[in-house]
Amino acid sequence: MIDLHNLERSYKTGHTEDFVLRRIHLHIAEGEFITIMGPSGAGKSSLLNVLAMLDDQWRGEFTFDGTPIHTLNRKQRADLARRRTGMVFQSYHLIDDLTVAENIELPLSYKDIPKAERQALVADTLDRFNIVGKKDLFPSQLSGGQQQLVGIARAVIHKPTLLLADEPTGNLHSEQAAEIMQLFRKLNEQGTTIVQVTHSEANAAFGSRTLELRDGWLTRDSANPNLNATAGVTV
Repeated sequence: MIDLHNLERSYKTGHTEDFVLRRIHLHIAEGEFITIMGPSGAGKSSLLNVLAMLDDQWRGEFTFDGTPIHTLNRKQRADLARRRTGMVFQSYHLIDDLTVAENIELPLSYKDIPKAERQALVADTLDRFNIVGKKDLFPSQLSGGQQQLVGIARAVIHKPTLLLADEPTGNLHSEQAAEIMQLFRKLNEQGTTIVQVTHSEANAAFGSRTLELRDGWLTRDSANPNLNATAGVTV
């Protein structure tokens, strides 16, 4: 499903170029459940943003389900991402002037789904996440944990091909966190490819493969013990 070849991301400050991703070579097959781990500043969220097609300031090659993303313009990438991916943000990224129900419905607006069906899907999702009583509230009226649940509900409502999650349970109590990870496992069993960034070993255990980043380098891949950590390639 996903192939990255020699992917790099850097930021320039004056005459200095600071790399956050270095020579990433990676293949993710359809149906995998990938966990990305590593210390703060390792490049985990940067890699996730590239996979989500939210960042287009990288170099290298990125192929998604046969489509060469590196050849698309910004609008084409955004259209593809809306249709095929779901993203759970660490900082929620809910739209302040939309209600909970409207935030959750947003991904459905990019698909050719009749209004009645959209409303039914939203109702089912509100019930699934036990937030029916919050449907008419705005994000500012919710706790951090409630906002996180809404963000997850929004990400999965349109049944994306690829689900990306940045610390998806970071603001949830342990029982909620376990329920969300069970939901992710069920989605994965139904065919959704999942890539999560987490510091939680418990969350990582739900995945089928673990990657580790350090200083922008891919240094470990549980599916590839022959990874050369200095070059990010198989030896």
